[in-house]
Amino acid sequence: MSMAHIHHSREGESLSVAAKASMEKSGEQWTEMRAAVFEALASFDKPASAYDIADKVSKDQGRRVAANSVYRILDLLVGANLARKVESANAYVANDHPDCLHDCIFLICDNCGQATHLDDDSLSGGVRDAAKKAGFAPERPVIEVRGRCGDCA
Repeated sequence: MSMAHIHHSREGESLSVAAKASMEKSGEQWTEMRAAVFEALASFDKPASAYDIADKVSKDQGRRVAANSVYRILDLLVGANLARKVESANAYVANDHPDCLHDCIFLICDNCGQATHLDDDSLSGGVRDAAKKAGFAPERPVIEVRGRCGDCA
């Protein structure tokens, strides 16, 4: 059953401050490079690949940043609930409400590439329950729906 609550969505500097606080609360350091990767990710209006992010950070810093380094940081950000991974696109989006932990459902537009995420614990809970009944220990359900967004439909 889904519990209704209010998300405290953030953007810009407020989102970066919330991300830093969340990372430090989990016992990790908020390094300059982690901040640069997070801020670059948050600047995209569509899911971004590690290469997109590495290019942006490289341009912002005036030096080459390797995608391998970005991947490691993105894995850390996903683990800290600061970013979400769109599995089918191998791309990432910043989580604009890092203080809330939900399974994420992505609605991905095949026309414009926009990815909207929904938090619906009742749907993902059903997926978790089905997995448990099959003797599987689910850790992170991934639900992605491909189609066309309202603007492109």
